[in-house]
Amino acid sequence: MTELRNRESTPDVHAQELAALGEIEHTREALREEARIKLGVVGDENTASFHDVVRRYGLSYYPVIALGLLFVTDGFQSYAFTVLTPEISRALGIPVALIGACFALQRLSIAVAPLPVAALSQRKARRAMLCIVTGFLWAFITLFTGFVTSVLGLLGILLLDGVTTGSVTALHTPLVMDTYHPEARVRAVSIYNAIGIFGNVVAPAAVGLLAGVLDFTWRGVFLMMGLTSILITLIAIGLRDPGFGKWDTEQIRASVHEAHGEAADLRENDVSLGFWEICRRLLLIPTNRRVFAGLAVVGILTSPLAVFLSFFLDERWNMGPGQRGLFFASYFACGVVALVAYGGRGEKHFRASPPRVLQAAGYLLAVGVVFIAVGGLMPFFVPMLICFALAGAAIGLLTPLLAIALLSIIPSNMRPHAQALGAIFGALGGLAGALLLGGVQDQYGIGGTMVAIAVPGVFGALIIASAGKLIESDLDRMIDEVLEEEEIRRIVSAGGRLPMLSARGIDFSYGQLQVLFDVDFSVDDGEMVALLGVNGAGKSTLLKVISGIGLPSAGSVRFRGQEITYLDAERRLRLGITQIPGGRAVFGPMTVVENLRSYGYTMAGERGAVDKAIETCFEAFPRLHERRNSLAATLSGGEQQMLGLSKALMLRPRLLLIDELSLGLAPVIVGQLLELVRQINADGTAVVLVEQSVNIALNLVEHAYFMEKGEMRFDGRAEELLARDDLLRAVFLHGAGATT
Repeated sequence: MTELRNRESTPDVHAQELAALGEIEHTREALREEARIKLGVVGDENTASFHDVVRRYGLSYYPVIALGLLFVTDGFQSYAFTVLTPEISRALGIPVALIGACFALQRLSIAVAPLPVAALSQRKARRAMLCIVTGFLWAFITLFTGFVTSVLGLLGILLLDGVTTGSVTALHTPLVMDTYHPEARVRAVSIYNAIGIFGNVVAPAAVGLLAGVLDFTWRGVFLMMGLTSILITLIAIGLRDPGFGKWDTEQIRASVHEAHGEAADLRENDVSLGFWEICRRLLLIPTNRRVFAGLAVVGILTSPLAVFLSFFLDERWNMGPGQRGLFFASYFACGVVALVAYGGRGEKHFRASPPRVLQAAGYLLAVGVVFIAVGGLMPFFVPMLICFALAGAAIGLLTPLLAIALLSIIPSNMRPHAQALGAIFGALGGLAGALLLGGVQDQYGIGGTMVAIAVPGVFGALIIASAGKLIESDLDRMIDEVLEEEEIRRIVSAGGRLPMLSARGIDFSYGQLQVLFDVDFSVDDGEMVALLGVNGAGKSTLLKVISGIGLPSAGSVRFRGQEITYLDAERRLRLGITQIPGGRAVFGPMTVVENLRSYGYTMAGERGAVDKAIETCFEAFPRLHERRNSLAATLSGGEQQMLGLSKALMLRPRLLLIDELSLGLAPVIVGQLLELVRQINADGTAVVLVEQSVNIALNLVEHAYFMEKGEMRFDGRAEELLARDDLLRAVFLHGAGATT
């Protein structure tokens, strides 16, 4: 391969690449508003009726009804347990604090369970099948709750019920969203939640009927509820998965091709994110972080509320199981009424302004917890019932509002993961709440506990409401990512040329300190580029973002046209991206040979291949062969750089990132290392050389970048940079000081 693959054609190549990048930006800007409309954000409140939308797009009521019924059966065990907690406590001899702890552990298992469920569904759209299977599982668990005889058995049943509930948390709402058009999506989610909460009305009412009127024991109640759950689950057998993003992200992708008069070619990304990479990605979205924090605080309220409320009714108002069942039925019935009344209104709010949805959720939560506190202090029975009815109506609206806000700003295949993460944060808060409120109950009684519940609820409400100011930018970010990805696919499939590596609009922060600001950077196949600037300019940080050691707060990194912004560093290594950090390229406590073997761990696994690569390194650097059994920490600076550079000789990457190759080395050593870098580049590896020494860098490259204070100040031919005294003066002065 000739050096830099015919450098004389480089200007034409860069012109093609710049034209392609410009086309990507133009498509993104031109189609963003159209994409918002496809997501249901149109800027006004005009909506067709739910029936008209269903008929217009050839949809059916069955999916939302079937999923709602599965939601109903999932609640049977939990709410039967909630109503009958005092009887179970007395029968098994379990104190209220221990009951609360068992319930909190169940909530924790409910939170953890969605993670494996999300992992099972992220590669293949089989959510409907998973929903049906887990529906039967928790129906049988409800049935066998009636056979519990000890606290360990009770805990085991609760944990198993929590594990099987993972499909409700992770899959139900994303499945509803993918089934129905965005024009009716808020109402579909509201209907689903209304059916599920209606089940929470039916469940305690049925418990009250069975235990209070028909005189069933608590064991008999669970047997009847389990059999009923099995029968209801059979209704959902016809559920089918419509596929990820049928009505939103796939429509956005198709709009890219429509804008160019082409047929869409929707293919799976070869470097799609893994499970934990998706979770990490979701935690980087500002709206998600704010809502998850709010859910953790709210979890202190919601998870132990049902248990303490049941004891509150038993101790404060002497209500038996039948009366408690009617109370909980009425409480959740108010939530159903609120959902039915607000569903259309929520649709209008989201269409006009997504921030209003999160703000409404925060305000409703605050109102709900205040009514809970007032109800806990109320000395009169009827006003107490009114307070809790209003609280049930306000809190019943939270789930669909938060779900729409969270799931509308992320790609469809990540929605189960977002649901799972939200449940985890809520469950962690619930576990803390059970421990905290158990102590409050011992000190101040059940009434004091009901008042104490309001405090975290108000804080959580403020956090959730504050997320409203972030959602617009996160919605546009998701749209831009989808449009950019599909436009790149279109260009590549049409034979267009893109840089091998393209970092666009990169922002990066260390905590609250932002160090990169809207940085653009690209490297072509076989090219060698210099990245120049003084200390603190952001050069090493940019290399960390490219190699995957650091994740940007904004922007994208693409390798051969594919999104790798959130891929783990080890996966990027397998793609062919290798970094040699300045002054930190070796493992000091290991010998030279051990370092080389560690570099070769990603090779084919054949011992002979690693040994042969090590011999190649020793041929290039005879000094390393002489010191092969010495600890790397005892090597000189030049020898350590030789050892670090040996990584490139072994792995033969497509892109090599070298940070400060000449730092602190004698000129003769620098010359040897630079000659090897030339050889590596001539063999086809693209090289990014971070340097403070302009003379060294510009003797090697034709293309240079210059960074200053986290911004890219220059991108062009090396000889053009030499004419920029305003940029180079500080570097030359720094280099002169270093030489002196």
